[in-house]
Amino acid sequence: MTTPVCTSASDAAVAARQTRAHARPYPSFASYVRARQPVLLRTARSLTANPSDAEDLLQTALAKTYVAWERIEDHRALDGYVRRALLNTRTSQWRKRRVDEFVCDEMPEPEPVPGEDDPAERQALHDAMWRAITKLPARQRAMVVLRYYEDLSEVQTAEVLGVSVGTVKSAVSRALGKLREDPELDLAR
Repeated sequence: MTTPVCTSASDAAVAARQTRAHARPYPSFASYVRARQPVLLRTARSLTANPSDAEDLLQTALAKTYVAWERIEDHRALDGYVRRALLNTRTSQWRKRRVDEFVCDEMPEPEPVPGEDDPAERQALHDAMWRAITKLPARQRAMVVLRYYEDLSEVQTAEVLGVSVGTVKSAVSRALGKLREDPELDLAR
């Protein structure tokens, strides 16, 4: 156990710490983060292209600030401290980032996952379906779109178009029959 050499000096140091503690504009780390997070997040977003990466960057910088919270003497300069932590963290991330590139004769194709559609085939089917739907008469086209693309019930479709439910049922039935006969959609079957 050590004893202070000069009690008046140690008393003065304690008094100075207490004065600083009462003069702080942000008495706790949590209140500082609540008050300044939107501004600091904008700064982080200016350093990264991805908003999620900006949130991660800010979280890392705030964690570093939290660790040093008691050592920061001038709490009026906290924004500068956090901004510097943001910049240093981003620079460290940039330096650590490593991209492995390999020279190859052909581009490697990913192995097909069983049960998963080919996106190109899905898009081709989608395009063929829209072309077939545009061939339908306007009234049938409207009913098919409301019924199957907008996912409205027969009653809701009838209300939107101002017709009876029976009209919707018969018109949709005829439209689906025309779509089944469309030669362009034979490829999807």
